[in-house]
Amino acid sequence: MSLQQAQAEGLCLRFPNDLGFHPQITLDTAVNMLLRATVMAQQNPFSWGWIDKPQDGAVYIVFLNQPNAFPNDGIRWQDSENKFTLPVGPQREVEVTEIKFGFIPGTSEHIAWRCRRRYRFTKSGHPNLYLVHYSRGPQAPIVSSLQHQHVRIYPLRQVMEPSVFVLGDKAGQKVYPNGPPPQNPGPSNSMGMVPGMPMNYTPQQQAMLAQQNNNMEMLEQRRRESERQAQQARARAGNAPMRSRPEDEDSGDEAEVISTRALATTRYKRNHDLMNEVFAHAANGDRNKPPPAPPFSIFSQTELEEKAAKLQAEIEALQARAAERKSLRSSTVNSEPPDGDVPMVIAV
Repeated sequence: MSLQQAQAEGLCLRFPNDLGFHPQITLDTAVNMLLRATVMAQQNPFSWGWIDKPQDGAVYIVFLNQPNAFPNDGIRWQDSENKFTLPVGPQREVEVTEIKFGFIPGTSEHIAWRCRRRYRFTKSGHPNLYLVHYSRGPQAPIVSSLQHQHVRIYPLRQVMEPSVFVLGDKAGQKVYPNGPPPQNPGPSNSMGMVPGMPMNYTPQQQAMLAQQNNNMEMLEQRRRESERQAQQARARAGNAPMRSRPEDEDSGDEAEVISTRALATTRYKRNHDLMNEVFAHAANGDRNKPPPAPPFSIFSQTELEEKAAKLQAEIEALQARAAERKSLRSSTVNSEPPDGDVPMVIAV
């Protein structure tokens, strides 16, 4: 059975620890539990599992790729979901999705009294992380035509998928209980079964599970080969030391963990922060700028006065020489000899 088919039947990523039973949960309690769940999800991997016929007061922490489609939980609901958003503090919003009048088909129940509420952060929180609570709600008679219509096929299939980190720096990493799978599939026994496979599996299910394990091993081997090639390329380029967690290859598994909405929200916030820095500098960058220096601050007054005095002295010297030449010329003209005599002028 492929992972997509199992998810269509109700398989989901759940927080593995038991959260106990709570007959009633207030909004403040739900917010506090979601905040703690956000921290725990970054440190603990979520496991693949089923939610089936939960009891009154059951609480689950689940990670859903499609927030509008809740997985099959084995309960027949006679009502449609109602959704509303409540503000929590100045910067946080919580979306509450409620559905009522649920019952378990094929049992002795004659009154639909089950209620399910889902809580998630739509602002200042991860939108794919849900707190799910089952409790007693308003009662309604069960429609006779739905009394014995089961909502899923039993028995539920056994899950062989490894746990996955859904938040934090390790988001998308798988955790194998016995370490990474071997590169080659293990030998099968005389019945054609892979070791560890339940005995009640049909031959077709065994073949499908073996094929699934082989695909997972091939994917893991390709990922390790890609990491090795990336490490060699960085070593040849002489870059900075490699990070402790290399980036996983862009495979189809990422779409099962991170939704398109979460990626779009992350890009929007990043671009918003970048543009905020640009416009903040444009709006407030010159408010504390010191006043500009005077235009003549590049000149020295003492140096200018010295140059002016030097030029004035040169001008006075030139004027004195010009006056001397003029007086000499006038005296020469006044002392010209009679006609016929050519004076001899000695150049000075």
